[in-house]
Amino acid sequence: MINIEKNFNKSILIAVDESENARRAVSYVAQILAGIKGFKVLILHVIRQPEEDYFPTSSEKNRWLGQYKLKVDAMLKDYRQILIRAGFASEDVSVRSTLRYCPSLAECILAERDQSGYSTIVVGRQGLSRSEEFLFGSVSSKIVNHARDCTIWVVE
Repeated sequence: MINIEKNFNKSILIAVDESENARRAVSYVAQILAGIKGFKVLILHVIRQPEEDYFPTSSEKNRWLGQYKLKVDAMLKDYRQILIRAGFASEDVSVRSTLRYCPSLAECILAERDQSGYSTIVVGRQGLSRSEEFLFGSVSSKIVNHARDCTIWVVE
């Protein structure tokens, strides 16, 4: 007989930004899994690498990245505290921001998941209308359509 508990990968990647939908996604994980031991959570924010010519000088680019990183670090710390207050052990909740060139944020999130082996991806649903979603697509839709070998939670 196979021990499902032993073979079940209890790892969750929550992809976040500064939106209210991302905060709801973190809160949802906190509510659903509060008090259940054994889950490891990574709260991830992808910083999109600016185009080469976006900033006039490299020092302006570095200054912007430094300021943005401070803002992201504060956001990630806040999201981490939501999970810890809900009962997650502090050692089970990690945060990371990564600077990447991204053709799409969904591709970067999926690449991170593929590298790390997390079994579940959690994202907030963007507040796009159906026509906007049809024209531009959404991060959550692209993740749902392209993710393999993992579970996806899209929180509205």
